[in-house]
Amino acid sequence: MCGFVGFTNYIDGAENTVEKMMDRIAHRGPDQAGKFVDENVAMGFRRLSIIDLSEAGSQPMTNEDGSIVITFNGEIYNFRELREQLIEAGHKFKSSADTEVLIHGYEEWGREPLLDRLRGMFAFVIYDKNKGRLFGARDYFGIKPLYYGRFGRTLMWGSEIKSFLDHPQFVKELNTDTLETYLTFQYSPTADTFFKNVYKLPAAHCFTYDLTDGELDVKRYWEVKFTPDEKPTLENWVEDITNTFKNSVEAHKIADVEVGSFLSSGVDSSYVAAVANVDKTFTVGFGEDEKYNEIGYAKEFSKYIGKVNNSRVISPEDYWENFAKIQYHMDEPLADPSAVALFFVCKLAAEQVKVVLSGEGADEIFGGYNIYHNPDDMAAYERIPKVIRKAAGAAASHLPKKHGVNFLIRGSQDLRERFIGNAYMFTPAERKELLKIKTNAPDPTAITKPFYDKSADNDQVTQMQYLDLHLWMTGDILLKADKMSMAHSLELRVPFLDRKVMELAERIPKRFRVTDENTKYAMRVAALKACPPQTANKKKLGFPVPTRVWLKEDEYYNIVRKKFESEDSRKFFNTEKLVALLDDHRAGRYDYSRKIWTVFTFLVWYDVYFNKEV
Repeated sequence: MCGFVGFTNYIDGAENTVEKMMDRIAHRGPDQAGKFVDENVAMGFRRLSIIDLSEAGSQPMTNEDGSIVITFNGEIYNFRELREQLIEAGHKFKSSADTEVLIHGYEEWGREPLLDRLRGMFAFVIYDKNKGRLFGARDYFGIKPLYYGRFGRTLMWGSEIKSFLDHPQFVKELNTDTLETYLTFQYSPTADTFFKNVYKLPAAHCFTYDLTDGELDVKRYWEVKFTPDEKPTLENWVEDITNTFKNSVEAHKIADVEVGSFLSSGVDSSYVAAVANVDKTFTVGFGEDEKYNEIGYAKEFSKYIGKVNNSRVISPEDYWENFAKIQYHMDEPLADPSAVALFFVCKLAAEQVKVVLSGEGADEIFGGYNIYHNPDDMAAYERIPKVIRKAAGAAASHLPKKHGVNFLIRGSQDLRERFIGNAYMFTPAERKELLKIKTNAPDPTAITKPFYDKSADNDQVTQMQYLDLHLWMTGDILLKADKMSMAHSLELRVPFLDRKVMELAERIPKRFRVTDENTKYAMRVAALKACPPQTANKKKLGFPVPTRVWLKEDEYYNIVRKKFESEDSRKFFNTEKLVALLDDHRAGRYDYSRKIWTVFTFLVWYDVYFNKEV
């Protein structure tokens, strides 16, 4: 696991600039550093040594004649198999690193054909001197990040946006359209970022950049396609899940260093830890309340599988004191409170191992979120004529927000209106009221529409999964997984997010994913072979954080109120509305904690990147 930076070379002092950019992301790779500079490009690299610990595996890496140069972040789990194929084709290898497979694979098979052969998580950029072009790609699910920016004639790219700050042509300017969109999603869901002229390369996309004319071509190279197969029985699916997941875990354990595993009370991480047979598991929690602390469950399960559990209780002081640092590492604001818990469990693990396995992705591909019950829950109500439901919803929208009222509002909407993903913070109307500035942000449904259109032939649960796979998982789940682990020079691997596992999950019918009683049904039955029933059948908690409780306490209420009334806040928001939200939450009128946290997170991030010397 590593980090890289690069730019097209139109500046004086390129070597000094690329070194500064590399230093900015030294946390991604503290073991080695390397750079390549010529008249066309500058490329820098920071290495965290996992496979082939020798100098031979260092980057930037070149082919035999130096005509191809690569920087690569990630792991290719089938690299040994591909290496043998390339040796048979006549290629000579100087290392046992998976990076070199990408170089010779590019030479042998070309751009997209190479990507189609890869099994792993990756982001890389190849400089092809002979063809005068750059070729970059991001893995199928977006596990590893790849950002790029265009400023005048300069194209810059890297694993983290913060590295761009050290380039003399980078112009730091807030993208207010993304701010408005973020207020609804709690993350930035499109290719645009919070910095103008800086973009994410989407998951399963690649780009080609012509160094002669500056033409940038971005294209998708792989698609998720849910095609349910009703013929196999539940027992057939359970057997297939068992075998496929075991194979994925074995592939994800490939390393020349010790591998550990994260562990909560849930089935995803428990299944990973049990099948992986790692020696150490790592868990964090808050206080003594089991609602916010899964350490007891994790220790009990670790004993069950005969492993040692390492745990830590996070204090409120730990959480709040590190929040600004966490937003710095995140690059863009992410209002998911569990990102902080992940920061601390990564810190705990990094004290003992370099690689951890984690359970991200199981909910999206096997149908695990509780909200996936919603289509079945709404089915009877949706038999009522829509005109009546619309009238009831309109009337309910003027009532105090309560569970029954919210049901009537949701019941008046079709799926595309009511579900934009796992988080829906501020409606378009609410965010317009909140914002003092004018933007050109799209309606949330315009962002989700392409994904609903592509999955329109599937049932509603599958449509929800498809949407979450492309927006929520990449924009929230995998963003925090990468940034929080790399903040501590820790490689995080996600065996559920494996192409072979996805190809299996695509075929499982909805009735074996979401039932009246549970979610991830077939996967839970498979997990019973490795986990006790109380773990395999446990309802999903997520990574619970007691922000709703803290925001009612004087100390933390005052911290947030001060931020809401700050000069920065007044630039963007009608601050009296923010304070009203905070006061209503404190008074117990309604739980506005997630909305409050969304705005607070942005303001903390903005202060870090626009007020301080970062």
